[in-house]
Amino acid sequence: MLERLNAAMDHIERHLDATIDPAELARIAVTSEYHLRRMFSALAGMPLSEYIRRRRMTVAGADVLAGRLTLLEIAVRYGYGSGEGFARAFRAVHGVGPGEARRDGAMLRAQPRMSFRLIVEGSHSMQYRIVRRDGFRVVGRKARVPLVHEGVNPAIAEFIRGIGQPALHRIAQLSDTEPDGIISASVNLDDSRAEGTELDYYHGAATTGPVPADLDSLDVAAGTWAVFDSSGAFPQALQGLWRDVFTEWFPSNPYRSRPGPEILRVRLSPAATEAEAQLWIPVEEAAATR
Repeated sequence: MLERLNAAMDHIERHLDATIDPAELARIAVTSEYHLRRMFSALAGMPLSEYIRRRRMTVAGADVLAGRLTLLEIAVRYGYGSGEGFARAFRAVHGVGPGEARRDGAMLRAQPRMSFRLIVEGSHSMQYRIVRRDGFRVVGRKARVPLVHEGVNPAIAEFIRGIGQPALHRIAQLSDTEPDGIISASVNLDDSRAEGTELDYYHGAATTGPVPADLDSLDVAAGTWAVFDSSGAFPQALQGLWRDVFTEWFPSNPYRSRPGPEILRVRLSPAATEAEAQLWIPVEEAAATR
């Protein structure tokens, strides 16, 4: 997987002055565009589109300082129909406009070219199983919340408190299939997975039964899931599990992520400092891309 991802990075470098189609990058990486965006964001810490923009403006910055081309010629070279559009993109990356950079010899920011390699640490193993499931529903309460990578998500914590224990007990009684008990499901995340972007968060139970009229419902299609079990400090261990799935497990296994909700079941210790967790990630066989 990493070798193919690096081939896609090479393609980006060769086409910084042309249109770069994410679908073509996915073809080179022999995966889906959905999984490519997820993998890149997890490995690089930024969205694929942001990396391309930064690399493009890095090489454009060198052209600006070289002074051999007019600013309009540079703008056209890198795909901008006007000097104004190019200047806005240039300033967003470098903090100054191209005209200022050329006149004043301003200090510019460079985005280094990325490549990926596997570092084998052997510090821990990941417990997982592959499960094929018929369709079911997640029934409970829904909220639109911001994504938080580290620490407790205050919007989710407040939302759950607002549901109340009587309602949570009633929702738990609806559970009749795996993952059992109270679960959370996250859908409609931004491709970038950037801190602060929003997602739809369901706090409910997995069921194949009828949906009460006063509750929210998320239909989950039949498919294959990778199920990971973990325990440790809450919430740090859980957030680390998400990261490890995409940076360690996917590059080493013949699966790719597919669209669908990411489901988490958590059992907290009495002091809420430790947790046992089960993470369900929708997957499909990577060989399907060949």
